[in-house]
Amino acid sequence: MLPWSAELAGRLDHRVIDSTLLRGNPLGDPHERPLLVYVPPGYDDEPERRYPSLYVLLGYTGHVAMWLNRAPFRRPFPELADAMFAAGEAPPAIVVYVDAWTALGGSQYLDSPATGRYHSYLCEEVVPWVDAHYRTLPGRDHRAVTGKSSGGYGAMVTAMLAPHVFGALATHAGDALFEVSMRHAFPGLARRLRDMYGGSYDAFLADFRSRLAGTREGDLELLEMYAYAAAYSADEDGTVRMPFDDIGAPVPEVWRRWLAHDPVVMAGEPRYAEALRSMRGIWVDAGHRDEYFLDFAAVAFRRAVAAAGVPDERVHFELFDAGHGGIEYRYPLALAWLARRLSERNG
Repeated sequence: MLPWSAELAGRLDHRVIDSTLLRGNPLGDPHERPLLVYVPPGYDDEPERRYPSLYVLLGYTGHVAMWLNRAPFRRPFPELADAMFAAGEAPPAIVVYVDAWTALGGSQYLDSPATGRYHSYLCEEVVPWVDAHYRTLPGRDHRAVTGKSSGGYGAMVTAMLAPHVFGALATHAGDALFEVSMRHAFPGLARRLRDMYGGSYDAFLADFRSRLAGTREGDLELLEMYAYAAAYSADEDGTVRMPFDDIGAPVPEVWRRWLAHDPVVMAGEPRYAEALRSMRGIWVDAGHRDEYFLDFAAVAFRRAVAAAGVPDERVHFELFDAGHGGIEYRYPLALAWLARRLSERNG
C-alpha cells in the first residue's frame, strides 16, 4: 500500500539477459544485465493479442533498479505508467526498461572501444529477446525509444542510427547542442583537475576508485565528462581523449569527434535526416529552467527535426516550468502519445 508500494494493474517482470556483445567489455562490467518488462492490464487474458513496445532509457548514473525508488509524495515511473494504462489513457503497450550502466556511470547507448557495444546490445540483443519472449508487434513501426537526459540522448541517436529498429522517439531534456550544454563546463573542470590532481585525469580516476564515491568536490562532474569522452572520443585501442586542454580550451580534433555525436549536428546529415523523416512520432520537451541549458538543446533539436523535413503533425514540442530534475511526471505523457502513434494504422 502507499506510500511503500502499490499493486499494479499490469505486471512488471524482472528478467536477466546474458549478453554476448557485452562479454569481455573494456571496463569489465557484467555481461548479464537486468531488464524490467512491463505488460499492460489484460495481457494474460488475451493470449492472441500483440502489442506495440516502448523502450525506456535511463540518464547518466542510472540503472534499472532505480526505477523502483520511491520519493516522498511521488510514485515511481512504472507505477505512473501502469496507472495510465489502467485508466485507458493510452492504447496498451509493452514497456521495456533497459540497463546500460557502466563503471563510468553510463554508456550514452553507443558502441565504444572504451566502454563496450551498448548500441548493438540494445538493438541486436535486447529488442530481439523481448520480441521472442513477449507478444510484441515486432516491426519498427510499432516500436519506440524514450528517455531523459542521457537517456533522451540515447533515444535521439538510437532512432537516427537504427531507424530499421525504432519508428518513434521521445526525448526529455536530452543531451544535445554540445556547444552550449557541454562546452561551458570545460574551464571549471580543467581548474579542478589542476588544483586537485595536477591536471591528470589518471590521477583523478585512481583517487576516485580508491574511496567512497562523491566524497570530494567535483567527483561526479569530473567522472561524467570522462564518461562522455569514453563514449564520444575514444581511440580504437580504448584510449580516452578529453575534449579540453589544461586551460579549459577545446582540443579541436577531439571536439570535432564530439560534435559528430551531437544529435543536433547529426540531424543535419542526409542519412540521419532521412531516418528522422521515417519516424512515426517525435516528442521533444524540457524544463525552461534546465540547469544544463538542455531547454536550448530541445529547441535546437526541434529546429533540426523541422529542417530535416519531418511534418509538424508528427512532432510534439514543449517547454514547461521546471529544471532538470523532478520531471518524471512528464514520462507517462510522452509514453501515452507514443503508444497512440504506434497504434495508428498510418504514421
